[in-house]
Amino acid sequence: MIGFGVFQITDLQLCEQVVSDAISVGYRLLDTASVYKNESAVGAAIHKSGIPREEFFVTSKAYMPEMGYEKTKEAFERTLSKMGLDYLDLYLIHQPFADYYGAWRAMEELYKKGLIRAIGVSNFPSDRIIDLCYNTDTIPAVNQIELHPFYQREDELEILKEYKIQPQAWAPFAEGLNNMFSNPVLTKIANTHGKSVAQVILRWNVERNVITIPKSTHKNRMEENFNIWDFELSDNDMAEISKLDLHRPQMLDTRNPNEVKRVYGFKDNPVITSL
Repeated sequence: MIGFGVFQITDLQLCEQVVSDAISVGYRLLDTASVYKNESAVGAAIHKSGIPREEFFVTSKAYMPEMGYEKTKEAFERTLSKMGLDYLDLYLIHQPFADYYGAWRAMEELYKKGLIRAIGVSNFPSDRIIDLCYNTDTIPAVNQIELHPFYQREDELEILKEYKIQPQAWAPFAEGLNNMFSNPVLTKIANTHGKSVAQVILRWNVERNVITIPKSTHKNRMEENFNIWDFELSDNDMAEISKLDLHRPQMLDTRNPNEVKRVYGFKDNPVITSL
């Protein structure tokens, strides 16, 4: 239910070190992507850990230039080669653009061959999720989306539940936007439980059956993020957090033309958001 993400850690030496730190803390779900340019560092940390491969759950993603039946097969082979792995636990279509239907056919074949244990998508809104489910043989196992107290997406979570698709939250802290870490509601709840705001946010998602993949380059924060299993939020806590919902994305809006242009140009110009 809690993993470790490596978005924006492009220095390979640093990435390998922080992933090694995360593994030492206890993280076993590791999330990367081809566009992050650090798959090799994640793979190196896994190999150097001395921990059996089967204890890890490794995720990577194919970006828009890698969409299409042949392109996705090639992208997957590159990912395996960079990571030094024989299989992935989860492979995702990173964005709901380009020829993702061709990509999905390739991923289904790799899944059936046992080279991927599960296949899924990322950043797919409900309409595209439903359309994909109607037109493919394999329902996505996961939809990895923006989910945090300021963008709670309850209606979309219900649709994912209907199709038995597991939600997973990227950027569960929304990069600290809107002063999330000093929000009075979250701070009060954190103080009540003797926890940090970050721990409350992660616990809130877990209690909604949402997997989270927070990122940090600091080992003490990795430990803090991992230590969320000794408390529960009350119904009143959950109700108070529900009032923070702004009902709009803060990081990525796949229906915003400027955002579509941004994600297509991300490899050459890694701007985080245009919202």
